[in-house]
Amino acid sequence: MQEVGEIMHLAGSGRVIIQLSNKLVEGQILCDEKGTRVAKVMELIGPVRRPFASATPLTNNIKKYIGKSVFATEHSPDNSKKKFRRRKK
Repeated sequence: MQEVGEIMHLAGSGRVIIQLSNKLVEGQILCDEKGTRVAKVMELIGPVRRPFASATPLTNNIKKYIGKSVFATEHSPDNSKKKFRRRKK
């Protein structure tokens, strides 16, 4: 896992704002140091030199992660190719 930033605060919309230290892509799954899935990146915002990410929480108690570092997973199912399954007639 690669550290990508720190959770700054919980926005009024329910999303988590993360200050990034490394590049990310939208749809990336973020986890804590134990490997627990914490959030999914929805959009990148802010200045290019020090961007922020707006992410949807994947856990109910997201407040305990505020101020903690988050890590990117190596393999995200959203970034991989989807298999096409043909319908049988």
